Amino acid sequence: MKLLYPLLLASALTVGAAAHAAPANTKSSAAAKARQVAAAEAKRLKLLRTRVTPRVDYAGEQVNFTQWQAVNDFADEIALRHGIPRAELTELIGKIRFIESAIQLVRPPPVGKPKDMNGVRTLMIEPVRVNAGVKFWNEHAATLARAEAEFGVPAEIIVGIIGIETVYGRNTGRFRVLDVLATLAFAYPETPNKEARMRFFRGELENALLLARTSNIDPFSMLGSFAGAIGMPQFMPSNVLAYGVDYDNNGQVDLRNSPTDVIGSVGNFLINHGWKRAENGPLVYRAQLSEDRNLGGFLNQGLAAKFSIDALRAGGVGGDGAPAGQRLYGLVDLQNGKEATEYWLATNNFFTITQYNRSYFYAMSVLELGAAVRDSRGSSARASLGSL
Repeated sequence: MKLLYPLLLASALTVGAAAHAAPANTKSSAAAKARQVAAAEAKRLKLLRTRVTPRVDYAGEQVNFTQWQAVNDFADEIALRHGIPRAELTELIGKIRFIESAIQLVRPPPVGKPKDMNGVRTLMIEPVRVNAGVKFWNEHAATLARAEAEFGVPAEIIVGIIGIETVYGRNTGRFRVLDVLATLAFAYPETPNKEARMRFFRGELENALLLARTSNIDPFSMLGSFAGAIGMPQFMPSNVLAYGVDYDNNGQVDLRNSPTDVIGSVGNFLINHGWKRAENGPLVYRAQLSEDRNLGGFLNQGLAAKFSIDALRAGGVGGDGAPAGQRLYGLVDLQNGKEATEYWLATNNFFTITQYNRSYFYAMSVLELGAAVRDSRGSSARASLGSL
């Protein structure tokens, strides 16, 4: 969940360029034009699917992790802490593979690569994903309504998250979770935050082992992203254990095969990360900037709503329709490559979505996909009524 989206974001510019096919030759017949447009669209959708599911080496390299001192120390701690037989851990560790492609995929993007929100929109808010979202919403409308009533999270936000993460279960990842977690836990690439990231992935490896034991499943049957995120909502193992909900009441939490559990778990995650049921209305408002604005004190202030509308206005920042009173906002800047940057006033609930993935671009994509699915679903319903 935490690391899939940056890869998709890095792909936005390339896929965005493919979305704008050259117009057909004006001398072509109408039939030729139609074929050309259809071929261009098919090519675009093929490229989109390729970008969403990276083609990497899923098999990995056979190494003997049992000979790594750090791995043995980790196994000793796990055995002691959770009462897992050490011999069982040794046998399991001997089957884990080293995934070089996972190391390459977690490396930071090149310095200076421009961000492009419109490129992200081209990649994420497109017909395949929207149509899949309409189908998902129609099939699980009752469960989404139940979750909205229980958690206070609108159905379109839950639908938006699941769609951005995995296109409603189509792209959940094909890495063995234990392989990528072990690789990143003990061979993370050289970066300024290497030690912190290794600690994080060792914790997730421990939680993956616990998840398999408590769920009574083969730990090597768990497949996920190159960072170890699992299932339709791309929860890391710790989040499955902490926020996974048996929403279909069948006695187990299944985020790989149960859309009902997925819907309940996403709502539960958001409510436990600060979602405010009483904060109604839009989650973002287009910012209005005065000529004498001073943005320095409002930008890069963390993933939280900190400023009153009065304080923002005093700095030359207004909001198109943003309520005043006790509500707080943060100023969000969304770069558009060489085009003008977008500025938005974001509410607490917008920043709650960034706890799912720490990116303004991610949260805005969730909002826009959810709204597109909602509007398309409404249009389909109106069209059906009109045909009666």
